[in-house]
Amino acid sequence: MKRVWLIFAQSVTACLGLLFVLRVFYPHLLETEKQSIVINQVEPSSASDSKIISKTSFSVAAKKAMPSVVNIFTSSKVTAPNPNEQFKDDPLFKHFFGEQPDNGEEDQPENSLGSGVIVSAQGLILTNDHVVASADEIEVALADGRKLSAKVVGTDPDTDLAVLKVDAQNLPAITFAVSDKLNVGDVVLAIGNPFGVGQTVTQGIVSALGRNHLGINTYENFIQTDASINPGNSGGALIDAEGNLVGVNSAIYSRNGGSMGIGFAIPANIAKQVMEQIAVSGSVTRGWVGIEAQDITPELAESFKLSQARGSLIAGVLRNSPADLAGIKAGDVLLAINDKEVVDSSNMLNLIAALKPNDKAMLKISRAEKEMKINVTVGKRPKPAVAQK
Repeated sequence: MKRVWLIFAQSVTACLGLLFVLRVFYPHLLETEKQSIVINQVEPSSASDSKIISKTSFSVAAKKAMPSVVNIFTSSKVTAPNPNEQFKDDPLFKHFFGEQPDNGEEDQPENSLGSGVIVSAQGLILTNDHVVASADEIEVALADGRKLSAKVVGTDPDTDLAVLKVDAQNLPAITFAVSDKLNVGDVVLAIGNPFGVGQTVTQGIVSALGRNHLGINTYENFIQTDASINPGNSGGALIDAEGNLVGVNSAIYSRNGGSMGIGFAIPANIAKQVMEQIAVSGSVTRGWVGIEAQDITPELAESFKLSQARGSLIAGVLRNSPADLAGIKAGDVLLAINDKEVVDSSNMLNLIAALKPNDKAMLKISRAEKEMKINVTVGKRPKPAVAQK
C-alpha cells in the first residue's frame, strides 16, 4: 500500500513539473481556442443598391415636397409718434433745434416672415392670413434661390388662409393628399422657415384630429401634431410619409414662444376648398341658415330627455332667416345635417359653412322628445359687421 502511494505521489509531481515546463517554455501549447463574438451588422451597400432608402428615412418625401415650400418675407410701415411733438411750440426748443416739420409722425418699417406652399404651377401660393394680413410689401423666396414679389389674391380670416400670386410659370406645385384618410399615429413632416434660419424639416406623428374650441379661428377643424412647429413655420407644409400635403401649419400651443410638441395645421381638404374659391372669385362663400347654437351638456341632455349628450342646442333663430322660414325654433336640438351627425356647435358651424347657398339641406332635429326632418333653403353667410372706430 505504501508503495502505491509513493508511485502516485511521484506521478503527480512529474505531471506538475511537466506542466510547469510547458507553461514557461511552450505556453502556446496550452492555449485553448478563443470563442468568437457574433455581431449583427448590416451588409455594406454596393453602388447598385445605393438608391435604396431605409424604411426609417423620409428623405424621399422631404425631397419631393421641399421645392414646393417657400419663405415669405413681409414688410409694413407703421407710424410712430414724433417724440418732439410736445415741444414744437416751446421757444427754447426752437432756439436750439429750429422749426420742426409739422407731420407729428414718423414712418418706421416693420418686418416679419413666414412660409407658404406652392399649389399651382402658374404661381399660386397658399399661406396663413396672419402672415400677410397687414403687409404692404410681400417677397417670396423660392427653394431655387429666386426672390419674387407677390400680391394677395384673396384672404379668408375665418380659416386663417390666404392665397398669393407671383409672376412665374412652371413652379413645383405640391401634391394634395386626401386628409380624410389621415389617422392618428400617422407619420408627418413639417416644412417651413422657423425663426428665419432657413428651410427646415421636422418629423412627428398625427397626435389628434378634429381639434376645435381653441379660440384661434371661426372655423376650426385642426390636425394636431408633435412635429416641431416654431415661429416662421406658419403657412408651411405638413406632409405625409409620401411627400403629399395633408395640412397647412397654422398655430402652436406654447408658453415660451417655442415648440412644446403641440402644433395645429389646417387640413388640406379645407385649404383646397378655400384656395379654389379665392382663386376663382377672390373670396369665400359659405352656407348660412341663421341660427345660434350651444353645446349639449349632460345637464341639458337630461333636461331635454335625450339618450346622450349629442347634437347642438338651438339657442336662437334670426328672424326671416332660412331657418326661421323653414320652421326651426329656439329650443330645438339639431342632430344631423344632410345625414352627417352634429357632434357639437363647432362641428355644426363647419357643416353649415360647407353647404352651398340656394341648395336644399335636410336638418334632423329633436323637438319635444320627437325627432323630425326639416328641409331648409341655404342662404349666403353675411360678412361680419365692421366695428366703428
